[in-house]
Amino acid sequence: MASITASSHYKPPRLPRPSTPTGLPPASAYRHPSRLSFGVVCSSNINRSMEAHLVLNNAGLTVESYGTGSQVRLPGRTAMEPRLFKFGTPYSQMFASLAATPEDLDFFSRNGVLQLCQRGAAVKRAPQRWQDTPTEQVAHHDVVIAFEERIFDAVIEDLQLREPTQDFKPIHVICLDTKDNPREAAVKGRVALDLCWRLEQSSDFTNEAAEIIDNFQQEQQQQDEANDAPKILYQLCYL
Repeated sequence: MASITASSHYKPPRLPRPSTPTGLPPASAYRHPSRLSFGVVCSSNINRSMEAHLVLNNAGLTVESYGTGSQVRLPGRTAMEPRLFKFGTPYSQMFASLAATPEDLDFFSRNGVLQLCQRGAAVKRAPQRWQDTPTEQVAHHDVVIAFEERIFDAVIEDLQLREPTQDFKPIHVICLDTKDNPREAAVKGRVALDLCWRLEQSSDFTNEAAEIIDNFQQEQQQQDEANDAPKILYQLCYL
């Protein structure tokens, strides 16, 4: 009789379903929406932009996150074997795929990818691609923060190619260059929150934005002079 291996009985773990207490929250628990709408963008909408999405959302700011890549690209067992998913694939489905075997579960837990999927699923259903987002939704944002220069360029190019809306409103596009790893994402997530709060609290956002960003850049350079803080890029677009 053929032996049955332990792996034949393996059941991949499922993401826990969030639970909420019954009944309505008290009136004091409701937060007023922020005046400004923020968009945060990285390549795959799973690390840098998701960290910023979580931090800004927890602070009470109105925010949505996106990626500009052609696919959601996650590190695999080697640099030549990334794990690829289509945008719109639920984070929970990615988690299940990456934990399909005990070996995968162990590997993707150790490299932190499963934790990224779990965080993503706690924030929203699936990664969104910036270029595929309807113009009406994109135009709702007052500020868009990109976490890499090539992503900053891709956002600006996309805005320039879109058919202008009737309102033709300004969108302030900012680049906070960030290495694509969880530690750097956590650091720049807090930097993004600091900048967004300054913009949110300005009395004349449209006219003061450029000065606020310039002052913020100077502060960042003074604080991180030893590490040669990268320049914050800024472009005013209209849509």
